[in-house]
Amino acid sequence: MIPRPGRVLATAALAALLVGCGGGQGDGGTAPDRPPPTTAAAPPARTPAEPVRPLARSVPVGLRIPAIGVDTPVMGLGLAADGTVEVPPVTDDDRAGWYRHSPTPGQVGPSVLLGHVTVGRYGDGVFRHLAGLRRGERIEARLENGTTAEFTVTAVRTVAKADFPTDDVYGDVAGPELRLITCGGPRDGQEYRDNVIVFAELSATKGR
Repeated sequence: MIPRPGRVLATAALAALLVGCGGGQGDGGTAPDRPPPTTAAAPPARTPAEPVRPLARSVPVGLRIPAIGVDTPVMGLGLAADGTVEVPPVTDDDRAGWYRHSPTPGQVGPSVLLGHVTVGRYGDGVFRHLAGLRRGERIEARLENGTTAEFTVTAVRTVAKADFPTDDVYGDVAGPELRLITCGGPRDGQEYRDNVIVFAELSATKGR
């Protein structure tokens, strides 16, 4: 059984976010204009009247967010030697990362994925436009077993890192949910002041 992130792991995740998103180019102040979708986007999924059946554990391998042009591989993230949560490396082929001590997308609980807003000299990060997502828009997590878990955005919040909502992000929930996290807001030196957090609920599944 995958351990659900408790207060200790949630605090570690917060510490990683405080140091892992800053640096590089771009001011990160307000949400930039959204890029055109990579393909023609379907109408936003509606939250169903009946909950979608939770999925069995399967590691995410890809993440697609049509409204902001994201289509990225997903890597696994664990804990660093200092006890903080790892973040994806700063590279020119920036990708999202799934925190593997959280549920996999579609399992009951909050599945947590992190990504950079900027990646140093390489420019924009994979989650550069995350703050531009809107309620009702679709997120697709491609799983290792061939299933796609579709989520509907329920809220997008920008919060000061000092006020990170640990319980809202990592706390127990009744159904399968998703959390996408990056940095945002103005920068203090090389660090961003805020976190952008997307909350979403499982709305459909495809494949197996």
